[in-house]
Amino acid sequence: MKDRLPLALTMGEPAGIGPDITGPAWQALRDEECFFLIGDPALLPADLPVALIEAPEQAGAVMGAALPVLARDFGAPRRPGRANPAHAPHVIGAIDAAVALTRAGRAAGIVTNPINKKALQSGAGFAFAGHTEYLAHLAGLRADQVVMMLACDALKVVPATIHIPLAQVPRAFTPALLRQVITITEAALRRDFALARPTIAVAGLNPHAGEEGAMGSEEQDWIIPLLEELRTEGFNLLGPLPADTMFHPQARARYDAAICAYHDQALIPIKTLDFARGVNVTLGLPFVRSSPDHGTAYDIAGSGRADPASLIAALRMARKMATARKP
Repeated sequence: MKDRLPLALTMGEPAGIGPDITGPAWQALRDEECFFLIGDPALLPADLPVALIEAPEQAGAVMGAALPVLARDFGAPRRPGRANPAHAPHVIGAIDAAVALTRAGRAAGIVTNPINKKALQSGAGFAFAGHTEYLAHLAGLRADQVVMMLACDALKVVPATIHIPLAQVPRAFTPALLRQVITITEAALRRDFALARPTIAVAGLNPHAGEEGAMGSEEQDWIIPLLEELRTEGFNLLGPLPADTMFHPQARARYDAAICAYHDQALIPIKTLDFARGVNVTLGLPFVRSSPDHGTAYDIAGSGRADPASLIAALRMARKMATARKP
């Protein structure tokens, strides 16, 4: 679509599958989408048609014939499966450039190929837990002001706590945290998914949502009172619901997104429903950001076996969100 504001796609970790899936994503979307890659064309597969561009505005004119690339020299060759510390500053620089171009109105949103945090820490002293926290930093926000959503056609789900040990969840999952996650999620469903009055389902922390205190007291002590308070403020909420009965088709039909207490409670259902096409979306940013819901997959990098489905879905979702944000 030549007249569309392009999406900015970052290369991600060159030793991972980002370069491998970018070409098939371009092939799948070349006639319906407009995006450009920020990265080193020398690190892409040799048989991929590439068109070097000097500005995002040039992407539409070449998209149908070749992958538009806003070239950056990453300074070292690619060895699939083995991260090169020399790449780290350039991986970060590509993210910086994507954010700057999007905030300047020259890109519609950001789609990020996977990074490897350890490689960035080793090669560039990266001081952030991951993409989400770094993007919040670039936006001038605290990490707790953004929320991670995993989304596919069948389900949108948000884990209130993410990469912490299960033993720490009851302490981290607090009324203040749940209120903030619900507030950010509800606002994003309105702004990014054009839902005028979204319904959000909230999972209980305990089995059977505590079963009236028989299997845990958090629901009775504070989750139920908090949800009742938020309902009086205008939020359309279901729950707390037992997590084991809220993800079958009839249950999912009742809500637009689900909020879960911890990582696996949220990610198991979405990865079961659509493992290949799940998308990681950051809610609460002043710009659109999506990403494939997988990592660098060093074990298959360069093998030709990487599935581009999640990247394709991430590009389509970023466009949908960017369109919803238009005034």
